[in-house]
Amino acid sequence: MESNLIIEKVNEFLVEEFEVEIEEISPEANLKETLDLDSLDYVDLVVAIEATFGVKLVGEDFVGVENFQNFYDLIENKVNS
Repeated sequence: MESNLIIEKVNEFLVEEFEVEIEEISPEANLKETLDLDSLDYVDLVVAIEATFGVKLVGEDFVGVENFQNFYDLIENKVNS
């Protein structure tokens, strides 16, 4: 799957589920701070990504994921592997 399609799908979900403005989402923006994520939000995020892209994510996958670009890369690597 192409990265621009992954980014589009992820951003659509984030805007809808986390009520964040699309303008706040940029590749360099901090994922946790921008979305105001707590541990339950991470679970929701993982479930949605797994359902949308048909991949399995575990906690270790999020090591080093600080910004949206890291998150997009994680999903792209999982989808295309």
